[in-house]
Amino acid sequence: MGHFIPNKIRFAGVKEWIFRVTGFFFSLLSLGCGIILANSRYWRLWEFDDKVVQLVYIGLWEAYYNWQCNVSDTEIIIPVHSPVNSTWTISPEFRCARNLILLAMLIKPVVVIFSSAAIRVSIIKASIPEIQIVCYKISVLILIFSSLCTIISVTWNHVVEFYGETILDFPPTFPVKKEALIRKYSTHVFPLGLLTTTLSLFGVIMFLFEISSLKIQKKLNAYHASKRADDRPINEGSVICKMCQENA
Repeated sequence: MGHFIPNKIRFAGVKEWIFRVTGFFFSLLSLGCGIILANSRYWRLWEFDDKVVQLVYIGLWEAYYNWQCNVSDTEIIIPVHSPVNSTWTISPEFRCARNLILLAMLIKPVVVIFSSAAIRVSIIKASIPEIQIVCYKISVLILIFSSLCTIISVTWNHVVEFYGETILDFPPTFPVKKEALIRKYSTHVFPLGLLTTTLSLFGVIMFLFEISSLKIQKKLNAYHASKRADDRPINEGSVICKMCQENA
C-alpha cells in the first residue's frame, strides 16, 4: 500500500504531461495548417474556354494563371500572378473568408505563447496551478473562436462555389472573362479547413483535461496545506509536554 500512492501520483504526473504536450502539439499543427490555408492559391480553381488562359487559380489575396502566347512562331507559357484587390468584384463569402482566416491566423500564436508559458511553469516545478489554469482557459477560448472562423469561411466558400452563385469577378483588364467559364474544380481548401478545425478542437480537449487535472491538484494542495496547519498545534503541544516531563 505504501508503494501504491507514490506510483499513483507518478502516473498522474505523466498523464498531465501527456495532456499539456499533446495540446501544445495540436495547437502548433493547427497554426501551421491555418498558415497554409491562408496562403493557398486554391480557394477557387476555374477552367475557361479560352486559347490564352485555360486555368485560373484564385487565392484570398492573389490570382495565378499561365498565359500562353506565340513569339516568333514559338508557343511560350508565362506564369502570371495578379493581386485580388479593389479592381475585382469581391463577393461577400470571399470577403468574409479573407477577414476570418486572417483573424484566425493572427490570434493562434497567442495560444502557443500561453500554452508555452503554462509548460514553463510546470518545468520550473512552481506550485501555482492558478496561473496554468488561466493560461489554458485563454488558449481554449482562442482555439474555439479560431475554429469557428475557419469552418465558417471554408464552408461558406465551398457552398456558394458549388451550390449557389457567386458575384466574384475579374477586373476589366484581366485577360479572360468570366463568361468563358466552363468548369469549377473542387480543391483541398475545404478538407484542409476541416483538418485545421479538427486539430484545434483536439487541442481544446487536451487543454480541458489538463485544466481538470490542475483543479484536482489545486484541491490537493489546499487539503495538504490545511492538514499541515491542523497538525502544527498538535506537534507544538507534544513538544511542550516533553519539556514539562523533562522539567519534572
